[in-house]
Amino acid sequence: MSRKLIRSGMIVSFMTLISRMLGLVRDVVIANLMGAGSSADVFFFANKIPNFLRRLFAEGAFAQAFVPVLTQYQEKNTSEETKELLAKVAGTLGGLVTLVTLVGVLASPILAALFGGGWFYDWLNNEPGGAKFELASMMLKITFPYLWFITFTALSGSILNTRGRFAVSAFTPVFLNIAIILAALYVAPHLDKPEIGLAWGVFFGGVVQFLFQIPFLVREGAWVKPSWGWHHPGVVKIRTLMLPALFGVSVSQINLLFDTFIASFLMTGSISWLYYSDRLLEFPLGLFGIAIATVILPALSKKHVNAEGQGFTHTMEWGIQAILLLGLPAMFGLILLAKPMLMVLFMRGAFSFEDVEMASYSLMAYGSGLLSFMLIKVLAPGYYSRQDTRTPVRYGIIAMVSNIGLNLMLAYPFGYVGLALATSLSALLNASLLYRGLYRQQVYKISRSTVIFFTKVLLSASVMAGVLYQFDPSQDVWLSWSLHQRGLMLVELIAAGVVSYLVCLLIVGIRPWRLKTAH
Repeated sequence: MSRKLIRSGMIVSFMTLISRMLGLVRDVVIANLMGAGSSADVFFFANKIPNFLRRLFAEGAFAQAFVPVLTQYQEKNTSEETKELLAKVAGTLGGLVTLVTLVGVLASPILAALFGGGWFYDWLNNEPGGAKFELASMMLKITFPYLWFITFTALSGSILNTRGRFAVSAFTPVFLNIAIILAALYVAPHLDKPEIGLAWGVFFGGVVQFLFQIPFLVREGAWVKPSWGWHHPGVVKIRTLMLPALFGVSVSQINLLFDTFIASFLMTGSISWLYYSDRLLEFPLGLFGIAIATVILPALSKKHVNAEGQGFTHTMEWGIQAILLLGLPAMFGLILLAKPMLMVLFMRGAFSFEDVEMASYSLMAYGSGLLSFMLIKVLAPGYYSRQDTRTPVRYGIIAMVSNIGLNLMLAYPFGYVGLALATSLSALLNASLLYRGLYRQQVYKISRSTVIFFTKVLLSASVMAGVLYQFDPSQDVWLSWSLHQRGLMLVELIAAGVVSYLVCLLIVGIRPWRLKTAH
């Protein structure tokens, strides 16, 4: 089991790496085209709302509720009953998402006013910022249907994941990145408003992602005719689990939307600076945190269904240790190399050094919460695999309310950086509450060996941070170099960090390749 989990995790990480690399290319192209001005703000805004709903209906709450139930059907029920469940889920979820999509397209001005309050206020008062509201309303009509396609894509991916086919769903986001890159290179430059071309890239990216999954479903014998099944026992169980999870699993996304709402009242560029820094945060989060969570949920669900208590604990332990091993150095690296990474990746075209400086502050604030974000991804499956979605909801409510309060407290003195810092602090609170709940329910308790493991990893990551700090050139030196020289130095710094970290791990007795889940 240990080797299978590690192999699955490596597959997901590799496929995610390809997707994240193309995602960085996509963001580089967008930054070169639009920088961090008002056009970029509106595009990121119009793209964020359907992505938020995607987390609710697709990758987030639905997957957390659907995977455990599907795993139970595959372990305990016949293949015909499992196919019937798939048909009912596809029909019911598809019907609901179709309705939501239609409402979203028709009510796009209301959504733009709701989440972009600052722009709507300017529009009401005939101020220049009102043009952002009008453009956002129009672009939402193009980007919102992405929700429909990505929901079925996520459904297909969940089915394939429960059958051990992790590579397909992990690779699928590549097509969205390719579609946006092509739109940015060949469509947007020929339009008066290039952001509209990018919006069409989002739309067609969703179409291609959906179509890509179909042959793999057919091969697995999971391609079924959707039918409405609101009262089907399996659907009832999924929606019972999903309704509270809609909130609990999407707390971080709700926080980010609230950040966007407040940022619409701040200076132009705030939404873009938060976006670019969040994208760099998502790179290690997706590569490590989400990859580990993807493979751990089906494994934990199977352990729970088959009453393997010891195996459940070992799997949780593996997830926590893997997160610590990868998350701590990634967190230190993001904070220390924030400005060099932004320089190398984005400082060209319309993206200026001022944008680098502004985005680096929010990246450091987000980076301080990376370990918390990653731990949430592993701790939450400890509840969802046992079909307990209510407990994380309570913790999610506490974290969200805390985030709102911190946003209001920190936005005035620190602007958009305060928003990023508030998000990181609320993530820390959420992760702490999730662990405390597992501990109190006697589901999982951090072992003495994991505490020792954490101490050794923290020591090694601290040495790595010292190496990066020592050899990082001054800002004036970075600015005097060409793009090629900056890129080469960044690679050398990352390599020095990785080598120093691995050497320290070996010295303190940790062999990363021997990390185990179960005996």
